[in-house]
Amino acid sequence: MSIEDIAYLVENEAPKKRGLSNQLSLFLSKAQLMKKIIISLIVALVTTTVFAQIQTIPIITSPPTPTPMSIVSPDTGVVFRLFSTQNTWTFIELNTRNGQLWQVQYSTGNKQMTIPLSMVTRVAKEDERNGRFFLYPTQNIHNFILLDQLDGRVWQVQWSTEDEKRLVIPIE
Repeated sequence: MSIEDIAYLVENEAPKKRGLSNQLSLFLSKAQLMKKIIISLIVALVTTTVFAQIQTIPIITSPPTPTPMSIVSPDTGVVFRLFSTQNTWTFIELNTRNGQLWQVQYSTGNKQMTIPLSMVTRVAKEDERNGRFFLYPTQNIHNFILLDQLDGRVWQVQWSTEDEKRLVIPIE
């Protein structure tokens, strides 16, 4: 190559390459900027999605039925427990060892009483354990479910102010 060829290249070809180089640099910087924008958008969308809360509006077709509530001692080693009923004046007393039940009524007058609901022991004496039996309220004001927590047997317990309406029957 002659000096004239080199001079020609420096004058004519180098600026073209620099122009291409500048254009390429500009294109690459725009591509990097776009890449940063896209990544930022993805991060923003993922963050929004992760922290978004789904709000649902419940459709109520009938008024909710209140769940019966029993206030029970947290001590599992007790022999006797009182279970509240939906009646202000009435409780059910349970022998947690053998499943015997009493209806306990109190009042502000002279009408306090304890009435046996069932004096049947539901297990043999040697199988009695504190906390073996537990009483669960139902939606019915007069009914409870008695559960033997060791073998799974269940009974319907119905209390009443009338003798003929009180009962404890097995659910099979």
